[in-house]
Amino acid sequence: MVCSTVTAVLRLPPIFAACAALAVASGCGDDDAAGAGSVRVVATTGQAADFARQVGGGRVAVTGLLPPNADPHDYEVRPDDVEALADADLVIRSGGEVDEWLGDAIDASGTAAPELVLADHVEVRDGDPHWWQDPRNAIEATAAIEAGLANADPAGAAAYERAARAYTARLERLDREVARCIGEIPPAQRTLVTTHDALGAYAARYGLRIVGAVIPSRSTLAQPSAGEVDELIATIRRERVRAIFAESSVNPDVEQAIADAAGVTIGTALYADALGPEGSGGADYVGSI
Repeated sequence: MVCSTVTAVLRLPPIFAACAALAVASGCGDDDAAGAGSVRVVATTGQAADFARQVGGGRVAVTGLLPPNADPHDYEVRPDDVEALADADLVIRSGGEVDEWLGDAIDASGTAAPELVLADHVEVRDGDPHWWQDPRNAIEATAAIEAGLANADPAGAAAYERAARAYTARLERLDREVARCIGEIPPAQRTLVTTHDALGAYAARYGLRIVGAVIPSRSTLAQPSAGEVDELIATIRRERVRAIFAESSVNPDVEQAIADAAGVTIGTALYADALGPEGSGGADYVGSI
């Protein structure tokens, strides 16, 4: 069994072992080369851009505005972003606080391209903009992108339908594998402490308990108070949490200090807000999950 093998070889805390096993089992995508297509799509987050590439294939040139490991909460729009928006045939937004910054850029670009807001097509829990952490939402987003691309490029509708169907099957396998791997963790150990409150959809889907976050907010722009840090350390000790998982898009110094104080391990970084660079385990959505 892949999950057990990864746990034995790497000797990592259970949650990371499950995710590492899934990365081994699922592999990386075989995206068509962006830029080969004639339909120009601009997407805000790395997740939205990856979905568009998976569905669009060679017919679509996708410009993702957020670079790998970029924190969307404090992203500053660049002139190149405005130029890309001006030429777009379709603009895909994740929705919510993670890409509110796009509004001014759209106004500045003068684009007439339709906007597809993925959050309007998925289940958003309590206003949490990190909806993609549940792969079932990724499936719904894939369907919305298929429809958006078909509207922008009716001649490609059949190709988009085929690609969306294939990617949906892959996402369904992903969801089953995550559930299976996390199901191997003893229930009492299914606890999670990470950088900020971005894994709620993931935890709800797979039965994890989030017992605390270094930044007790859904935005990384907030800062924990000294009292909140002390309370988190006490919670980690009380709940017998074995590891803190920092996020790929933030500096982990605070997490390391808290881990040292609580006597626990820092796990390998999670892809909470952003995808990782090419060649990393989180270079595409499936790998990030």
